[in-house]
Amino acid sequence: MATVVLIGTMDTKGEEYAWVSDRVLAHGADTVTVDVGSFSEARASGADVAAEEVARAGGGDLAALRDAGDRGAAMEVMAAGAAAVVLRLYAEGRLDGVLGLGGSGGSSVVSRAMRALPVGVPKLLVSTMASGDVSPYVGEADVTMMHAVVDVAGVNSVSGQIFGNAAAAIAAMAAEHEARGSAPGSEGERRPAVGLSMFGLTTPAVDEAREELVRLGYEPLVFHATGAGGRAMEKLVRDGRLAGVLDLTTTELADDLVGGVLSAGPRRLEAAAATGVPQVVSLGALDMVNFGPREAVPAEFGDRRFLVHNPTVTLMRTTPEESAELGRRIGAKLAGGHGPVSVLLPLRGLSGIDEDGGPFRDAVADEALFSALRGALAGSRAEIVEVDAHINAPGFGRDAARRLDELITGAV
Repeated sequence: MATVVLIGTMDTKGEEYAWVSDRVLAHGADTVTVDVGSFSEARASGADVAAEEVARAGGGDLAALRDAGDRGAAMEVMAAGAAAVVLRLYAEGRLDGVLGLGGSGGSSVVSRAMRALPVGVPKLLVSTMASGDVSPYVGEADVTMMHAVVDVAGVNSVSGQIFGNAAAAIAAMAAEHEARGSAPGSEGERRPAVGLSMFGLTTPAVDEAREELVRLGYEPLVFHATGAGGRAMEKLVRDGRLAGVLDLTTTELADDLVGGVLSAGPRRLEAAAATGVPQVVSLGALDMVNFGPREAVPAEFGDRRFLVHNPTVTLMRTTPEESAELGRRIGAKLAGGHGPVSVLLPLRGLSGIDEDGGPFRDAVADEALFSALRGALAGSRAEIVEVDAHINAPGFGRDAARRLDELITGAV
């Protein structure tokens, strides 16, 4: 029988969770309840994992958290503890799906636990926050959010329908997860997965690499380099799901440096280096920073070179100074890595608009990037391959895929 873990603040939402637990059981799944309420009493909540245990797992003491009266600090401890608890339950084979209900506070705690689980484990969060910006709750994970419509305050004619739908959905998803995970031979029959980063302006190179990887026996997983895509790829690396990374499109680093809207955060390009996963890295679309509509570009960039990519995306050319800093940052991330890495420098252009005659062609800025990267990697174990071609030229993506295969298989 599949098991659904219900995570919530049983001190304030006990009635709702008891009702949902009954509905999950009625749909044929077992339940484990985890109480993350900082004012819960073990006897009153009746949770399978009491709040005291969650607090200890998060490195705190529930009584001390109550006495301190700092709600923010208490929620941080309970979120960390909930993440530790669900990972333990998953490792013990007692978790096939997770369901949570909450407002802003409860959603932040529950979603933290959900994001700790591997991609593919069903995660459903019924939240009053689901009709707005859900990125703080979803992050790089596959959290499914359902708008609560009314507050999570009792079971009524509206919330009962929504909670009932959520219970039916998570029970079905958990059953599918249990069946998929126990399918004989399913893991051994899967091809090793490789992550690829892609942008519209590096598509020809990535498509060529993807086709070559399929021919070589891999399962290519393509991630759109929009911030969330880069974070998702690196989560799969940390989760042990990828045999290698073909990081042809590192453009998110430019947004992180300059302040664009597609940053993947300062830790981008660090997961493979930290875990020893083989990687081939290039510099795709580092010639640009991404903003929203043209009128939304900050005034401080008024004298820069722009290209309106579409009504909602405006591209700004990186300067030689920014390019040099990107080269130093990339080099620093790769130089201290534990695994094999090859860095491919496409000397004739970084994107579909950084080419001869293109609106972002700037050989001086590109050379500043190359030069800084060469300097940052000097003396390191990272291999630099200079390719006298554009990144989208025929053969670039194919050769990058072949080089990654050599790193993965240990071929010279």
